[in-house]
Amino acid sequence: MSQSRPPTAAAPFLPMSRAEMDRLGWDECDVVLVTGDAYVDHPSFGMAIVGRLLESRGLRVGIIAQPDWSGPEPFRALGRPRLFFGVTAGNMDSMVNRYTSDRRIRSDDNYTPDGQGGKRPDRAVIVYAQRCREAYRDVPVVLGGIEASLRRIAHFDIWSEKVRRSILLDAKADILLFGNAERAIVEVARRAAAGESIKGMTGLRGTATIRDTVPGDWVVADGSHLDQASRGAHGDKVVVRLPSFEQVRDDPIFYAQASRVLHQESNPLNARALTQRHGDKEVWLEPPPLPLSTAELDAVYDLPFARAPHPAYGGAKIPAWEMIRFSVNILRGCFGGCSFCSITEHEGRIIQSRSPASILREIEAIRDRTKGFTGQISDLGGPTANMWRLGCRDPATQAVCRRLSCVHPEICTMLNTDHQPLIELYRAARKVDGIARISIGSGVRYDLAVRSPAYVDELVSHHVGGYLKIAPEHTEEEPLARMMKPGIETFERFRALFEASAGKAGRKLYLIPYFIAAHPGTSDQDMLNLALWLKKNGFKLDQVQTFLPTPMSLATAMYYSGYDPMRPVRRESGRVFTARGLKQRRLHKAFLRWHDPENWPILRDALVRMGRSDLIGPGRQHLVPRGNRK
Repeated sequence: MSQSRPPTAAAPFLPMSRAEMDRLGWDECDVVLVTGDAYVDHPSFGMAIVGRLLESRGLRVGIIAQPDWSGPEPFRALGRPRLFFGVTAGNMDSMVNRYTSDRRIRSDDNYTPDGQGGKRPDRAVIVYAQRCREAYRDVPVVLGGIEASLRRIAHFDIWSEKVRRSILLDAKADILLFGNAERAIVEVARRAAAGESIKGMTGLRGTATIRDTVPGDWVVADGSHLDQASRGAHGDKVVVRLPSFEQVRDDPIFYAQASRVLHQESNPLNARALTQRHGDKEVWLEPPPLPLSTAELDAVYDLPFARAPHPAYGGAKIPAWEMIRFSVNILRGCFGGCSFCSITEHEGRIIQSRSPASILREIEAIRDRTKGFTGQISDLGGPTANMWRLGCRDPATQAVCRRLSCVHPEICTMLNTDHQPLIELYRAARKVDGIARISIGSGVRYDLAVRSPAYVDELVSHHVGGYLKIAPEHTEEEPLARMMKPGIETFERFRALFEASAGKAGRKLYLIPYFIAAHPGTSDQDMLNLALWLKKNGFKLDQVQTFLPTPMSLATAMYYSGYDPMRPVRRESGRVFTARGLKQRRLHKAFLRWHDPENWPILRDALVRMGRSDLIGPGRQHLVPRGNRK
């Protein structure tokens, strides 16, 4: 790709200092990547993938990890990059990483040495991009990663309680890459090396750029009118107009409309370009990236990762690395479409699966190269544990489909749910020399698993070590419908299969269910019913989750606007109730931990208000005991 010198050999680690560059014989970097995470050279860390991928194309790539953002000098540590700065907040959104759902500051950061908090700024993408500009004003800035990806259009920000502009404008960057960006980043680098301006690049899938106007040779399909989602022309030069930033900022119903259009244009096989007016500028989104083929995904995981944190961290522990160093990611994407989840907005709904050979090679690499390995593979999965090689049976159907979920409200008849290939993968993985055990601790999509009792048997017999975390999320029909999750009866079917398999295997195993409090569509009565179900079934939850409205999700659109973007958006539509106040959100969370004495006062008050004083008392039929007379 570079025209001035031959490709370089793979570096032991991508350099984080000028001294390392000198040892490699580099006079400059072609690309400098700035990340909010510590640098771990492993395919579970986005910057490591991007860096190694660009390196494989002959570029010299340096990394500035968790820089001091108080001034521009740390951003000059590797000198002026020849092509561009690549900026990401890291594997997590910096605001989600820093604040709880109650907006309390977290004391730790799993992506930082020794878990130390405060090592990245709030809204890290914006801050880092500004410092890159201050360091070298003429060097282009390319945004990527989940924080940028989920803020590519106007979005509701729970931390400031307002709608913010596209992050591309606030960061004053040249281009934004959204979703899985391997193809896009390589193409941006290739075209930049050939002398093309990054700010002016067009026609590149998975990118967002700023334009003054819609080009005259494009046809505009207007999606800014209510109940007009996805109507209009189709073709190579058709762009769908979203409601403008000013519209979604000033009238929440247009936020729901924008969300509806965006999600209906999310299948990369039929999605059209989108544009959203911000003042006198157009934020232009090309169609989402096409999924990587199995061979392409294998090639990513075969890059020469050191599979360890950079030596500069010495003996410091990086919790996220400790968590994944013995695990293997076998797929990308999720066709579940849960409305509160950002996976589908970022990775897409089409499953991208690695080959068995690639997966087995990584298991062997962990065995042979990862310090401290004792024969235990801690996980074999991804966004979900059991969607590997699942997908639409018919390419022609997939090419025109605009469903938001393949499994809601019912599992699509065109969806292949055959778990036999996954069973065979598990068996092959267990046969690798030196592997004592492979654990699957969470991520099982149980509405798929119930279709394969043989899979449940395999899972329970060989891969569950004591307990399996599972995510029914709720028991009541209304919140489950808003979440796009199956009914609780499907969980009951899975539990029956799980317990039967455990009995056959002679093992004492437990399910640990996850639930969400205060999700849009959830009333106080829904939470009470869930608490009674938990008590009846003997579940005393330690870890519970309160709904956090993250940018771009369907559930966030419900939270902010009161309208459900999964349905046509009309002013006369029924509104979606959401627990918004801190007091009510804490009540919903308290129902999940009905057994905790600290929650009993707030629960007693709520039960009296709801006319359910009959649930207060000392008996088994009661939810909480009476308070003392003091």
